[in-house]
Amino acid sequence: MKPSRDISGLIEIMAALRHPETGCPWDIKQDFSTIKPYTIEEAYEVADAIERNDPEDLCDELGDLLLQVVFHARMAEEQELFSFEDVVEAITRKMIRRHPHVFERSDADTPDKVKAQWAEIKAEEKRERALRRAARGLPETETPGQLTGVPRALPALMEALKLQQAASQVGFDWGAAGPVLDKIEEEISELRAEIASGETDKAAGELGDVIFAVANLARHLKADPEDALRSTNTKFRTRFAHVEAGLAKQGKTPNEATLEEMEALWQAAKSPS
Repeated sequence: MKPSRDISGLIEIMAALRHPETGCPWDIKQDFSTIKPYTIEEAYEVADAIERNDPEDLCDELGDLLLQVVFHARMAEEQELFSFEDVVEAITRKMIRRHPHVFERSDADTPDKVKAQWAEIKAEEKRERALRRAARGLPETETPGQLTGVPRALPALMEALKLQQAASQVGFDWGAAGPVLDKIEEEISELRAEIASGETDKAAGELGDVIFAVANLARHLKADPEDALRSTNTKFRTRFAHVEAGLAKQGKTPNEATLEEMEALWQAAKSPS
C-alpha cells in the first residue's frame, strides 16, 4: 500500500489495521472509549501547532486528527452503526443547512445576523434531535434550562467558563473581580479544613471549587484561563530547563540533587538577567 492524496486510501489503511486476522493487534483491540483520549490529545496538538505558527506541523497534526475520525468511523461501521461516508454526509448537510445565506436565500448579510441565524438553526436541530431520541425511546440528555447549551463534553476548564458565562446572562454573577477573590479565599479555607481532617474525597471536591472560582476570576479579568495556564506551563518548562542545565554544569541530574539545590536554581531562573 502506498501513500495517497485520496481519502479512500486512508479508509483502506484503517480497515487493514482493524482486520481481525491480519491487522495490527493494538488497533484491533481498541474501542470508542480507549481511542477517545487520543482524539482529544490530537485536537490539542493541532491547537499547539497553530499557536507555534508551524504550518508543517499543522499539516501533520491535522492528518493525525483526521485519522481519529476515520478510526471512530471504522469501529462504528464494524458495529453497523454508521460509516465514514455517513459522517461526511451528516456534516455537509449540516453546513448547507446552517448557511442559507450562502447556499439558499437569506437576509443574513452581517456577521451578527449570521451568528443569530446560526443559533436559531442549531436550536431547531436540537429540537429535531430530541424528537428523534424520543421516537427511539431514549430519555432527554438533560433538563432544559439556562445551562442546557453548554456541552458536557468540553474540557473541564472550558466547561466551567461557559457555565459561568451562561449563568451571568441571567444576572447570576458578581459585578467585579474583588468578590470573586473573596470567594477564592473562602474556598481555599474550606480546602485547608478538609485537608486537615484527612477527608481525601472531600478535599478533592473543595479543590474543584477552588479551580471553578479561579476560572470565574479569569473571566472577570477578561483573561482566558486556558491561555493563562498554558502560558504558565510554558514558563514552568523554561525555568525547569534552567534548573536542569544548572545541575548539569555541576555534573548532577535532578535525581541526584537536593530540593534546596533545585530551588536555588529555580529562583535564579526567575530573576531577570
